Amino acid sequence: MGWGVVETDGSHMRLIAYGCIETKAGQPMQHRLRTLQLGIRDLLNIYHPDDVAFEELFFARNVTTALMVGAARGAAIISATEYTENLYEYTPMQIKQAVTGYGKADKKQIQQMVKLLLRMDEIPKPDDAADAIACAITHCQAGISKEQFKMK
Repeated sequence: MGWGVVETDGSHMRLIAYGCIETKAGQPMQHRLRTLQLGIRDLLNIYHPDDVAFEELFFARNVTTALMVGAARGAAIISATEYTENLYEYTPMQIKQAVTGYGKADKKQIQQMVKLLLRMDEIPKPDDAADAIACAITHCQAGISKEQFKMK
């Protein structure tokens, strides 16, 4: 699961940190979810964010994958809820629109814009981390209209 911490003063954004919480393939699902839950909890305690933004889940072609991703997202949301009620979510199209100006942008376009917007030397890796940073950028750019994206 990718994560990214971006700071904004309302007009400028700065990347603080990013990465992925990884679980071991072959582990029972409950252990993988617990790893994600504890990893999110640790990140929240390290970075103390004001808000937490998530990408909305849309069903993938593979139903099994969608269910597993949904369970992982649920574990992350539970951890974040223990920390704050300031939880927000954005659709993939909203993220693409906010980062690139085009709601159907491809991964490479998004990654390139993340790099440019945050003045990074390289495109962030792995892809899941770049996606999480793009979600954080979207939230930063929402400004005062962010309340319409608050999780309900």
